[in-house]
Parts: sequence; structure tokens; C-alpha cells
Amino acid sequence: MKSQKLNVFVLCLLALAALFVANTAKADTWNKATKITFPEPVEVSGTVLQSGTYWFQLMNSPANRNIVQIWNADRSQLITTVLAIPNYRLHPTGDTVIKFAERPTGTPEAVKAWFYPGDNFGQEFVYPQARATQLAQNAAEPVLAVRDDQAAAPVLEKTPVKAVEPSGEEVEIAEVVDTVTTTEALPETGSSLPLLGLVGLLALGAGLTLRTVGNEVA
Repeated sequence: MKSQKLNVFVLCLLALAALFVANTAKADTWNKATKITFPEPVEVSGTVLQSGTYWFQLMNSPANRNIVQIWNADRSQLITTVLAIPNYRLHPTGDTVIKFAERPTGTPEAVKAWFYPGDNFGQEFVYPQARATQLAQNAAEPVLAVRDDQAAAPVLEKTPVKAVEPSGEEVEIAEVVDTVTTTEALPETGSSLPLLGLVGLLALGAGLTLRTVGNEVA
């Protein structure tokens, strides 16, 4: 009898552990949480990150899935929150990809885009307009920009984005970034259906075990 109760107890613990793992995996897929180590200082949307380890993740905003939060190594401090737009790539890879823009020698590299493993869509970072104009001139290529007074949270969700040419002229982002419009509210891997299915299977297994134990005791 004690052995049977122990089996039921262990099964319940395993069920809780499986739920925790599934929920954690779902959360990481939803917010794209990625641990990145930079051996040298880099610049992201006007903020210089010193060499070290950081976490990049999407802000929990159903209205805009292109706002990126950057945290310190243990995720105890939010370093900055920046706006991005989706950047499409034809060939996803299984690794995290960081793209840099050209910069003058002796200055931190500017992070241009971040791609989560396996995704067709990455995040191309937007820079405050004054800084974007400087980068565009240095790199001789367009840079995404927002007005300087709209480059910080909490107005990011509704901030219009333009691109700045090396000449200083503003153009529409569609002219310089390969984007594809999507109407999906959640990525396919962010669906709650797999988790619900797991809960159902675990509940069924626990019920059958309890029923078996009850029959043996009777």
C-alpha cells in the first residue's frame, strides 16, 4: 500500500516537472529570449553595451512584436528597450545571428539586426534620428530611424519608422528593408495547444494510475 502511494506521489511530481519545462520552453519561444556575449563594446539603437553577456528578448506586447528589451547577464536589470522592425531572411539557421553595420575604425560596432534560431524573421534595430543620420553617412547606406523624442518607451508601440539616407533624406522603410507583412497574432510555436495537450495526457495518466491503485486496494 505504501509503495502504491509512493508511485502516485512520484507520478504527480513528474507531471508538475513536465508542466514547468513545457511552460518555460513556451515562454522562451514567445519572447525569443537569447543569451548573447559580446567580446567588444557594441552599440544598439544609440546605447553602448560594454563587452560582456546580455539577454535579448521581445517585450511582452501583443500590440507590437518588434520591441526588444536588453537585460544584463542575470536578467536582474533592464538595460534598454528599443524599437525594431521585422527583417526577412531566406535561409534560417539553427544559431543566433547578429548582423552589424559598418562603423569607423575605433568606434563600437553598431548592431543592425538580431535573428532568433530557426526564424525567417529577425529584428532590425531602429536608431534615434540624429544618430541614424550619422550612421547612414558613415556607412554610406540607409539606417532605420525614429524621431529623437519618440525613441524610448512607452511610446514605442505606436511610433512610425522611417529610413534615413546618407544624404539625410527620409524614405519609406519598404525601400530599404525586405519585410513581409504577417497577420498572425502569435507565432505557430507560441500556441498554447501543445501545452494543453500535455496537461490532458498527464491528467489522463494520473487518473488511470489512481483508478488502478484503488482497484488493487479494493
